[in-house]
Amino acid sequence: MATPREIKRRIRSVRNVRQITKALESVAASRVRRAQQMVEATRPYAHRARELLASVASLAGGETRHPLLTFRPEVKAADVILISADRGLAGAFNSNVARAAFDFGRSYGKPVRYITIGKKGREFIYRRGGQIVADFSGMPSRPTLLDTTPATRAAIDDFLNGVVDEVYLIYTEFVSSAQQRPVAKRLLPLVTEELLSGVARTGPRPAYEFEPDPAEILNTLLPRLTEMQVYQALLESIASFYTAQRIAMRNATDNASDLIVAYTLSYNKARQAAITNELLDIASGAEALRKAAQEA
Repeated sequence: MATPREIKRRIRSVRNVRQITKALESVAASRVRRAQQMVEATRPYAHRARELLASVASLAGGETRHPLLTFRPEVKAADVILISADRGLAGAFNSNVARAAFDFGRSYGKPVRYITIGKKGREFIYRRGGQIVADFSGMPSRPTLLDTTPATRAAIDDFLNGVVDEVYLIYTEFVSSAQQRPVAKRLLPLVTEELLSGVARTGPRPAYEFEPDPAEILNTLLPRLTEMQVYQALLESIASFYTAQRIAMRNATDNASDLIVAYTLSYNKARQAAITNELLDIASGAEALRKAAQEA
């Protein structure tokens, strides 16, 4: 059984850990509100951009077929853009999305190359022997579109140059404060049906006048839409990370409090046992002295 001094040292250590986890919970709570606001602010823009692009693609379909809209009959390889976090202390957040990307690569049936955003996902894939062709870790807590553009451009270049025939995006979608889920969706090639998915089709569709022609507009809009999807996925991942971290740190704080209570009870029992032993020693010594005096 541990001595009272050892138990007291453990209580002090757990209290220090509880202070850290409580501080991290407060920081995550403040940041998740900001991240959630950024996600909600960009979703309408991404929705409208997909709707506009679908209209342009349908008009330009007879004139030209943009390479980013072209399916390839034989798929030989694919890129996977994996978005995770640079830090841990968020429960199973990083392992869930990284495992989803790794399992996707194993079940794909063709060679898969990984473009990672986030150190935790990169380390997970590297330890399991996955092929990482580019890494863009170290994203700021409030990223801009320019921060994700290099990763998107790397995937677009691989697709246009024929290095890969498909590009997938795997990240953690922010559904609510109680639900975040890893999702995988095809980023390239884009098709009109996929662009129209989720876009309301009821009622009259807007009419646009294009200047210059739709084909030239597609050359600009398609890469931008692809960049916007990766940027939106990063914002979803950041909001999910801080939500998961807040929950994990709150659970850690509660567990630390329970552990302090259990250690305090053990400390009181050990201290009481020590006092009882000392009293017994005193009583035994007094009794021995009394008997010695009587015999003398």
